[in-house]
Amino acid sequence: MKIRFQADADLNQKIVAATIRLQPDIDFRTATAAGLEGIEDLGVLEIAASDGRILVTHDKSTMPTNFAELLSRKQSPGVLLARRGVKLSKVAEELVLIAEASEAEEWINRIAYIPL
Repeated sequence: MKIRFQADADLNQKIVAATIRLQPDIDFRTATAAGLEGIEDLGVLEIAASDGRILVTHDKSTMPTNFAELLSRKQSPGVLLARRGVKLSKVAEELVLIAEASEAEEWINRIAYIPL
């Protein structure tokens, strides 16, 4: 199955734009389009999971704990933690590579930092 991404409200939205600019066919929904502003982490993870989207976030402080909580109850398409301080273009290139070189099934219930 093709990978679909979901940005959370914490993610620099320029990453979404840069990723789509590099690969216009990528399905990368913004936090605004999903109505995620003001929603707690667990709710954001639930929405991404129910929509079959890998969540992309900068939130390494609370998201891993909330991801573990979600996994105790249900399956998740996965979470990618974009490292702060890395060039936005590098993160976008990594997301394109992930989308083109892997399948959605490979990321189920996984959390990983990007760049990998």
